[in-house]
Amino acid sequence: MDQIRVGIVGLGANARLHHVPRLRGCENVEIVGVCNQRPESTQAAADEFAISKTYQRWEELVNDRDIDAIVVGTWPYLHCPIALAALEAGKHVLTEARMARNADEARQMFAAGQQHPELIAQVVPSPIGLVVDRVIKELIADGFIGELREAVVLGTNDVAADPDAPLHWRQSASLSGINMLALGILHETLIRWIPDPLRVLAQTHTFTTRRHDPTTGQPANVGTPDAVRVLTEISGGAIGLYHLSGVMRHGPGIQIQLHGSEGTLKYEFTRAERLLGARMGDEELKEIEIPSEKSGG
Repeated sequence: MDQIRVGIVGLGANARLHHVPRLRGCENVEIVGVCNQRPESTQAAADEFAISKTYQRWEELVNDRDIDAIVVGTWPYLHCPIALAALEAGKHVLTEARMARNADEARQMFAAGQQHPELIAQVVPSPIGLVVDRVIKELIADGFIGELREAVVLGTNDVAADPDAPLHWRQSASLSGINMLALGILHETLIRWIPDPLRVLAQTHTFTTRRHDPTTGQPANVGTPDAVRVLTEISGGAIGLYHLSGVMRHGPGIQIQLHGSEGTLKYEFTRAERLLGARMGDEELKEIEIPSEKSGG
């Protein structure tokens, strides 16, 4: 084809920030259609980005023969049905993370992708750790930490600390499913560097169980936890510890630590994204420079 024609279902903040400008930066790619949750939002997006076609329902966009590829930017509750329909209609698919509401939906999406090997079916990857990814893999391969003994994953903030704050869509079980805080996106980052866990033990807790739902104007149950703690066993005899929290003020933020028999690597996801390390005999962790030619994104 001379031109790849893209339709976007759910042109929200992330699509505005990332997908639209990057698609526009590709040669022979045109964004030709958009469908948002509400007609007025659809039209506003079309006007803002000079998109020629608008649709009342996402099914109409997916089945439009003039569209070759679909970007799914909705909340997770629609990722599975839109991806399945798009693949069946012969469209390439790029869907936002989180992949789906639960493992069953994710497996359906994976199976549909396998049934259409001629099409690209991709989930937006975790952006966390991409800057340091190559350097960490090289250091591990070179024996910097020796034999892995412990992996520590921290992901804390205070987005759910205020008990009077309204229900966010990420806290809705029907919209977001069982996705819990940053657990999935941080685990995805970790398993780029170390093997999958063999066994898992987890505990969750919700401090504020009901919140005001702005869409209905009524109190609603909070469907996802405010805090998650996970213990894992990793192949090779290592162990893992995850602590995710949305109610921790002034907490450690986002960190991944790899502790081995010979040394430690510590990744901090800040605006600057830092990698620190120390080996046996060193007095303290020191920042490891990431050469520009090895910095990912």
